[in-house]
Amino acid sequence: MIQITIPGYKTLHLSHLVMDYNGTLACDGKLIDGVADLLHRLSKELSIHVLTADTFGLAKAQLEGLPLSLCILPEEKQDKGKLNHIQQLGADTVVAIGNGRNDKLMLEHAALGIALLQEEGACAETLTAAHMVCRTIIDALNLLTNPKRLIAGLRR
Repeated sequence: MIQITIPGYKTLHLSHLVMDYNGTLACDGKLIDGVADLLHRLSKELSIHVLTADTFGLAKAQLEGLPLSLCILPEEKQDKGKLNHIQQLGADTVVAIGNGRNDKLMLEHAALGIALLQEEGACAETLTAAHMVCRTIIDALNLLTNPKRLIAGLRR
């Protein structure tokens, strides 16, 4: 678990890291360089979950050997599937990361929602639903390994 006290905001008790795959961990279906190392590091403190429609069909192969659970979602109502998943985990213990319209509800309801604006872009609705916005997945994961960065962005 990662505990982060953010002055004037709240104390986060994070047990789960839930992420989208395409546009978040991957670009055009291929895992972004540096992500695997950070996931290994974070897996010592967080249970890691990847929820995806697997648009390119590469998620399973690209994530093989990483300490995480992979859930391939059906094409229909992915936003509700992602929300349901974090609610089953306990949304108040989840940090969620994504970029697409189907990530909006997950980011909005997680204890900490981080939207990304990488090569594949981001849905404007999702950006406004998030607690934080980062340029890259590396930046977002580094917020969890260097919590003072997160504190600086969210304190009042």
